[in-house]
Amino acid sequence: MHKTLKVAQREYIETAKTKTFILMILMLPVMIGVIVLLLHRLNRPGEGARPPMRIAVTDLSDKLLAQFKASFDGHNSSHPNSKILLQDLQAQEGSATADEQARAKLRRGELDAYVVLDADILQGTGKIRIHTHKPKPGDIDSMWAIENTLRGVIVNQRIKERNLSPDLLEGLYDVQVEKVAVGSEDEDERVERQRDTVARMLVPFFFMYLLFLGIITMGQHMLSSVIEEKNSRVMEVLLAALSPFEIMAGKILGLVGIGLSVVALWGVTAYAAARWQGLTVEIAPAMLPYFTVYYVLAFLLFGSFMVGVGSICNTIKETQSLMMPVMLCCVVPLIAWQNIIREPDSALARGFSFFPPTTPMVMILRLSAGFDVPMAEVLASIVLLAAAVLATMWVAAKVFRTGILMYGKRPSLLEVARWLRQA
Repeated sequence: MHKTLKVAQREYIETAKTKTFILMILMLPVMIGVIVLLLHRLNRPGEGARPPMRIAVTDLSDKLLAQFKASFDGHNSSHPNSKILLQDLQAQEGSATADEQARAKLRRGELDAYVVLDADILQGTGKIRIHTHKPKPGDIDSMWAIENTLRGVIVNQRIKERNLSPDLLEGLYDVQVEKVAVGSEDEDERVERQRDTVARMLVPFFFMYLLFLGIITMGQHMLSSVIEEKNSRVMEVLLAALSPFEIMAGKILGLVGIGLSVVALWGVTAYAAARWQGLTVEIAPAMLPYFTVYYVLAFLLFGSFMVGVGSICNTIKETQSLMMPVMLCCVVPLIAWQNIIREPDSALARGFSFFPPTTPMVMILRLSAGFDVPMAEVLASIVLLAAAVLATMWVAAKVFRTGILMYGKRPSLLEVARWLRQA
């Protein structure tokens, strides 16, 4: 055990003093700071004017065109940098109808959108049909403005035709909502802002993504370290004084320590940035021990796999295909995180909670989502994950013992399976 801790200490120090590691440590906090500073700038109205959106409207009800012109003029006066120009389709091109003329202009790029209103649009059975040709991604805001303007005009005309009072309806629909967070004390209350609600929803994703970053980033260091020492023959010198298992376990433990240091720094930086922006982020005290336990077990699991992969490969390029299963297991929770925090007690969430490769990330999601996960499930997931770690480390040790001294062509999976059978 003493020798293993010595290897872990060496791995920690050698990794921590490299320029690459220092840059990696500083990179994310600096990026967070730059993003926070730029948010103020990005949230301001743009100073540069966008090209105006050119649209044409065919009103088959013959009642709304004048109101559309007035509404778009009002929009242009209040949004001078994103104007919407309404073009007239009265002029004919040869024998072409207004509809054919508009579609031809769309294809030639002379129009950005062509709108057709059904004749029964005011009766509530018709539709607004918006035609576009190769729309640009940057036009999405303008398209929303066009749609909302059209809806507003149609709704106002429907109200008038039914002899209803627009002011009365606006008063009926205007309902003020105030969200109040009640604290543990009687007078401890505060009004929640919309961004506080969004921040609270993103807390589970942040914990999961922090765990993901720690595993993948430190895993890449693990692969690089093993392959570098294998190719430089340093591993042969270490094997003269240590067993393969002691070397492997020491490397994994050393990078576990590095990983905890990194994610702690990143987590504190992100929390400080959130508080700096005035966001109220509440984290249950139990989350930090849970995160530590699941991170350590997750890295032991994936780190053992990466040590085995690195021992049989000679270059980082050779490891890419073998690392695909690890990446897939990590990507699944990233894809399903919203469904998991929305229904943390569902069969999907429980199933992934007891599948060791996805257990750490999914359990962190469920625990940080505010759901009262039964303690039996928490303990069962930890025990199952620990058993998977032991099994993976046993397999990785057998592969590492043989593969670390092999050079040249990478062994096939059948050869690796034969090593395990012989072991």
